[in-house]
Parts: sequence; C-alpha cells; structure tokens
Amino acid sequence: MVNNSVTEGPCSAEVSRRVLELLYRYRRVDHSQRTEETPEHAPCEACFEARRAKLERFIERDQPIHFVVPAFPAKSPNEKKVLGALPDLGEYMGLGFLQSLCDYVSHFYRPGARVTICSDGHVFGDVVGVSDAAVTTYRESLADLIGSENWTSLDLYGLDDAFGGMDYPKLRQVLEHNYCARLEDLKESVRTDHSARSLFNGIHRFMFEDALARNKGEASKSQLRKDSKDTAYQTIRRSNAWSRVVAEKFPEAIRLSIHPQPPHSEKFGLQLMRTRDGWLTPWHGVVLDDGVNLSIVKRWEAEELNASLVWRHGRPSHFVGPHLAAHS
Repeated sequence: MVNNSVTEGPCSAEVSRRVLELLYRYRRVDHSQRTEETPEHAPCEACFEARRAKLERFIERDQPIHFVVPAFPAKSPNEKKVLGALPDLGEYMGLGFLQSLCDYVSHFYRPGARVTICSDGHVFGDVVGVSDAAVTTYRESLADLIGSENWTSLDLYGLDDAFGGMDYPKLRQVLEHNYCARLEDLKESVRTDHSARSLFNGIHRFMFEDALARNKGEASKSQLRKDSKDTAYQTIRRSNAWSRVVAEKFPEAIRLSIHPQPPHSEKFGLQLMRTRDGWLTPWHGVVLDDGVNLSIVKRWEAEELNASLVWRHGRPSHFVGPHLAAHS
C-alpha cells in the first residue's frame, strides 16, 4: 500500500470519477458493440452514474474500495498455448498489475482499494479437462506468489470458500442445483443477445483450439467443433452460476471481468496485459518480451518466431524474441 501523506482527501464524487478514469485506461471492451459516441478511454456519464453509488458507499465510510474479479482459474491444458500447469511470468505480471491499481488508488484516496480474485478453476475445471488437483496446486502457487511479493491488496476466494469443504464434485453439485440456469435458457440468450453470443464465440474458439490440440486423429474437425460447442455452453453456464455466487457473497463490491464487455455493461472488462487478442489471458498464453514490450501470445506463436525460452526458479517463465507483428 502506498504511504499517502495527504491530510484531507478529495470529495467522494471526485474520488469516484478518478477511480473510473483509472479503470478506463485498461478497459477491455467488446469492440463489436462500440459506436462513434462510445469513447474507449474516457468514462461516459452513463457509466459513471451506474457505478457511482457503489463507489461512494466505500468512500463515505472511509473504507478501501472493493473490487471482485472471477479470474486465474488454472493454466489451459493446451500445451500449444502455455508453458505448463504452474504460474509463470504472465501470472506474476497480471497479479502485479492488480496490486498496482490498488496502489495508485491510494495515491488520491488514502484507504486505497483491494481486489478479491474469485478463482473459478474448481467451478469448471472438470468441463475443460483440468483436474481438481491441478487447480489446487495452481491456486496454492498464486497464494505463495502473493505472499512472497507482499501484495497485501490481493486475496483469493474459491468454491471451497463459498460453500465449505474440499469435495469439489459435491461443491459443483451445489452450484449446479442452486445457481445454474437452464441450458435451454442459455442457448436462447446466445441466439438473441449480442453480448452473450460474443462471449460464447470467444469461449467456443478456445474450446475448439484445445480440442484440436488433444485430438489424436480419432475425431473429425466437424465433430470436434460440435463437441466444443457443448463444452463452451457448459463452461459459460458454470461461469454464470459462479458470477451469481460472487454477487451474493460480495453484494457491495465493484465487479471486474477479464473478458471484453459491452460499453455500458455492469461488469467492467479489464485488460491485465498487452495482447493482440482481446480474449487472451496469462492462463491461456505465454509472455513474449520483444525488447520493447511484454505481451501475451500463444506458445506456438512465440515458438514460430524462434523466440528463446527463459527459465526462472527452476521452471519455464517466458519467451524473449522478435516482435510478433513483424512476422504476422
């Protein structure tokens, strides 16, 4: 936390606006829904008003502004995208970015901010092919990283925290029974709502890429694409259920998302790192250091550039090599 020596802070309305302006610098927006009247890096009045009440509730009580973000589930099982099952430089930078946001808020608002990372790996790991053991190890590694770096504004929250116990199949049954919408309703939403369809298309693309990587020639591309649709629906269904749990457990918190969001969405899409793909995250890719910028790319993209693999603390960390755009 930044040590702020200011004795009198700005009014709650000014703090609210400055927080929103800060978030807008890193907004991950669904560009297909932008219009000329929708600025990308400046908060419109509608967005400000929609979030002001929640922001000012913290400010008027002189409390840290609380953000929640479902994120950091586990590494993708697709070895063509990632370096392995454990956190690497991507997670380090993503977590560090969130801590830095909180630090900066404390520059103009003494109590600062905090972020609860609602890790959703146990929510849908069984659907996407990641074991509960792998999810647990990944989360424990994140906790170790947060502790070792003294990132005191970050904390982790998972399915076991929400419902108690560590019998994850049973916890998922509780989630399914109490919070999941009907599959038919989700499919109707994807058919009729642009935002839902955009999310489905993004998740379906990930699922199809992973299915192709795991396929040993047993299934055709058309069959894999069909199966990937089913997987995408189930992943989104579980993810939406987890969102309902998060809203129930943290009703006052400001909701962030790592997915692109429509311009005036209740959820605020936040980009953790530079990437050419609006859907790419540290757990779906690797860090490429091109000598100027550090960006998230897929592992196969870095390898196609003949980038060099860097090791840290006995395991692969990231790639260094030429700029991806020069080879695209």
